[in-house]
Amino acid sequence: MTTMQFWNWQGDILVLRCQIQARAARDEIVGEHAGRLRIRIRAVPADGVANQRLRRLLADEFGVAPGAVTIGSGHCHRYKAVHILGPVHLPAWLAATRDGAHHHPSDPGVAT
Repeated sequence: MTTMQFWNWQGDILVLRCQIQARAARDEIVGEHAGRLRIRIRAVPADGVANQRLRRLLADEFGVAPGAVTIGSGHCHRYKAVHILGPVHLPAWLAATRDGAHHHPSDPGVAT
């Protein structure tokens, strides 16, 4: 059985298909699971708090401002599509995914 990759480019926007676990012991990116990027967030899933923390975590990972990270779909669900506008770099965990993460044509650097 083939799983879908959890990321794709839409122009200058990197779209991540995510599965979020709120109320976790710590904020961390766990890795790919069933075609989604599994992410643990300490915040509670109420009043957008977990979504805000998710945006900050991914902004740090990709070297962008939190405003460059938006929730495209799944605002109130554990399954989300997250959009990252113009990532400055690709984290090593993304570069190590299947097919080497096919760099965007603008070729942001890969973090080590």
